[in-house]
Amino acid sequence: MHCHHCNLALDIPPGARKIVLAGNPNVGKSVFFNAFTGMYVDVSNYPGTTLEISHGRYGQDVVIDTPGVYGISSFNDEERIARDIILDADLVINVVDAVHLERDLFLTQQIIDTGVPVIVALNMVDEARKNGMEIDIDLLSRELGVPVFPTVAVEKKGFKELQEGLNQARPGYIDPWLQDKLEWMTAKVGHQGEALLILEGDPIVAERNGLSPGDLQEEIYRRRRERVNRLVEKVQRETSQGISWSTRLGRWSIRPLTGIPILLLALWGMYEIIGVIIAQDVVGVTEETIMQGFYEPWIRQVIGSIIPEHSALGTILIGEFGILTMTVTYIFGLLLPLVVGFYLVLSIFEDSGYLPRIATLLDRVMTSIGLNGRAVIPMILGFGCVTMATIVTRVLGSDRERRIATFLLAMAIPCSAQMGVIVALLSGLGAKFVILYVLAIFSLLALVGTLLNKLLPGRSTDLLIDLPPMRLPRLSNVLKKTATKSSHFLKEATPLFAIGAFIISIMQITGALEMLQDWLRPLTVGWLSLPKEAATAFIMGFVRRDFGAAGFASMELTALQKLAGLITITIFVPCIASALVIFKERGKQEGLIIWPAVLVIAFLIGGLTAQLFNLMGLAGGYLLFGSMLVLAILLGKFLPQREEA
Repeated sequence: MHCHHCNLALDIPPGARKIVLAGNPNVGKSVFFNAFTGMYVDVSNYPGTTLEISHGRYGQDVVIDTPGVYGISSFNDEERIARDIILDADLVINVVDAVHLERDLFLTQQIIDTGVPVIVALNMVDEARKNGMEIDIDLLSRELGVPVFPTVAVEKKGFKELQEGLNQARPGYIDPWLQDKLEWMTAKVGHQGEALLILEGDPIVAERNGLSPGDLQEEIYRRRRERVNRLVEKVQRETSQGISWSTRLGRWSIRPLTGIPILLLALWGMYEIIGVIIAQDVVGVTEETIMQGFYEPWIRQVIGSIIPEHSALGTILIGEFGILTMTVTYIFGLLLPLVVGFYLVLSIFEDSGYLPRIATLLDRVMTSIGLNGRAVIPMILGFGCVTMATIVTRVLGSDRERRIATFLLAMAIPCSAQMGVIVALLSGLGAKFVILYVLAIFSLLALVGTLLNKLLPGRSTDLLIDLPPMRLPRLSNVLKKTATKSSHFLKEATPLFAIGAFIISIMQITGALEMLQDWLRPLTVGWLSLPKEAATAFIMGFVRRDFGAAGFASMELTALQKLAGLITITIFVPCIASALVIFKERGKQEGLIIWPAVLVIAFLIGGLTAQLFNLMGLAGGYLLFGSMLVLAILLGKFLPQREEA
């Protein structure tokens, strides 16, 4: 046989069937492949790639393995290879993970839509039972229109029935709406699988048929996702019989009635670790006792014995904003302990399996701002590093969602270092200030997210996410992740902070800093009600937002001034690294809209907060942010949604 789609030459005897194994990553396909082929295995490189394709004899037939994929298209080499091999198959054995039925059946339905005969091997049914899931296999088979065989691959259970049932493979049921479109396109290209992929906009398949890619991908994917969701609701039900405590906890964490208290408890624990233990106790030792008590006097004495402290070079090295004084103290005394604490908590959330459950719990809330629960992942990662989180927005289902998420990340998600400083400063003010700060950021996210959702054409996509088992986090994993991410912070932040300190020291020496502070006085003093020295914090904020927040730590501010300043610097433009990634991910045109828009919003909200504080105290803040939240709800309910053209 010579695969006309993929140019992968395989030694297939006349009359032999091409049996293709397909499935998502980590569903156990390799166990099935070994069971079918035994020792008679050959491996070939797929043309134009370094990826190897395994194939072997099964009786008179040939079994071909494919890379684990979530769909068949041209998104990457793995999907392109799987697509071409599946399109040329005589029958496909689709291995489905019973624990992640909702995820895996999307690929099943896409393979069925190609028109190829299919058998479903429903693997890991034992794990599904342990997780409290019962699946009606006969009903699943009837709904899909293809045979379904339950299996436990690691124990070879169900393999005999699967092998004996190969002759039962048949094409499955297709959405009637899609069937009409397929018949029209198949008449043009002569192959239903290729017709499907052209309709879905696959550029490679369209080009080899001399046609333009179709524009129905979003509609086809939406209908397929809705069909799979309905199917799973029919065939799968939860049971409490024999399930473990961790499974119960996992279920409780995604149900609003129990999940919201669990989330609040987790956030309270996070605040206690970062805001109380680290920000007050640990930083008290590292910043005040070690850095300011021992390190700074020592470095000033050493450098001062060589260079006069008040000379230009002395000011740059050991002055108020010195590279060897302020930079080292802020990085190692203030920021590093807070960053380590945040990454420690985030790593615990990740390794325990709780992070994706937060996404599931908050899916409905995220839908109201044009996203789905999956967007919680880049948002939470943004509390670690906004730069990395902006890149991670690629996991979102549409360009519209990526646009909304990028703007919200740039505007209102403080990175770990900045969040650590903010928590440290707020923790000394009391609970009511913490609550008002959280309300401020939440109401802004709700209002801007709702506006973006209503004004940008289209709708949010459905949530599709893996829920790994809940477990006690492994200490080695947590410590390794924390150390790796904290080390990355040091490598990225230290040179940037040193550059920022150098620039401000030069401005101080030349008098430019005083001039700029006076020039910005109407904004900082008049509008934000802060000391004119706050201009220095905002200048540092352009380099990194956490440096700006740290700048407020050394100022004599009232509680209300501190809160207004922290709200402003939280919304402030993202750091240089994040800005560059925004331009790279979203393009120059969008980048030039996002960056100035965020800057304007920061000073607008910060100034309104300060002015209302001056008039009404904390009540002014509650009035402003409560009004923003009510406005977001009203806009969400009454402002019409822009539909796609």
